[in-house]
Amino acid sequence: MRTSQISRKTAETDISVSINLDGDGRYDNQTGVGFFDHMLDQLARHSLIDMEIRAQGDLHIDDHHTVEDVGIALGQALSRALGDKRGIRRYGACHLAMDDALVRCALDLSGRPFLVWNVDFAAAKIGTFDTELVREFFQAFSTHGGITLHVDALHGFNAHHLAEAAFKSVARALREAVENDPRKSDAVPSTKGIL
Repeated sequence: MRTSQISRKTAETDISVSINLDGDGRYDNQTGVGFFDHMLDQLARHSLIDMEIRAQGDLHIDDHHTVEDVGIALGQALSRALGDKRGIRRYGACHLAMDDALVRCALDLSGRPFLVWNVDFAAAKIGTFDTELVREFFQAFSTHGGITLHVDALHGFNAHHLAEAAFKSVARALREAVENDPRKSDAVPSTKGIL
């Protein structure tokens, strides 16, 4: 089974992440940041990766450390669960529409982290959640997951819809990329022989 558990404890946060790449999208995410939990639930549900996250952070300061450190731990958990990446499809892409928002994601589980982020939010906050933290999460996730990740908002004006479409498009692309390739289940998907 392609599962992993990560614990990360710093002076700012205490986080545990448990994932199953071959799940059916079950989730139980509790970070203390309501909107972020909602986005993590979407990430699990639409990637079909079972996900349980517990986070305690310095929310009396703001949400930044909690959101970023969850991204770090989740990226590490993904990388560990993938192992040598033998048999995966490696690449994934999705155009996802949500009302006014249309977000495109393309990703490569290459081991070479790089984030291209073209999502502009007209609003600084969604409720009490800072919209700039959406990018911070994906920066940490791509860096520690070894993911080349491109996310582009093609249309949209509602911040909630844009954020949710971003999480869902990444989720759908991730689902495709981590799936086993029945035609090459014994091979690492690279001419180098290693990822």
